[in-house]
Amino acid sequence: MASLPPRFDISRQEIETVVAAFYALIRQHPGLGPVFAAHISDWPPHESKVADFWANAILHERSYDRNPLLVHREAGNVHPGMFETWLALFDRVLEAELRPDQAAAWSALAHKIGRSLRAGVVEKVKNSDGIPMLR
Repeated sequence: MASLPPRFDISRQEIETVVAAFYALIRQHPGLGPVFAAHISDWPPHESKVADFWANAILHERSYDRNPLLVHREAGNVHPGMFETWLALFDRVLEAELRPDQAAAWSALAHKIGRSLRAGVVEKVKNSDGIPMLR
């Protein structure tokens, strides 16, 4: 079976650079930093898992086999309103670290995945009457 071509022109090293820069910002962020810190004490392994996720999504590597929706649901402190901030920070890193064409392509993919994750978290966070609790 032939492997699929990358979604866009980017290297594994560039993915790892973006992930590291993103989590450096996250750790400093007053709203998102504590959310991540509640679950992550050893950052390099987490960053490696996230780089594997993106290498899977972009380069079609077979290095990531987890379920990100389940992870975000089970965290217990991830709320739908956080995704907008997360994506804005991610876009800032993409623009700083990559060429414009790479940043635009990765941003589009991140926003698509973010919408799916947010929708999955919203499904988990509903009132007893079935109406989403947007936080």
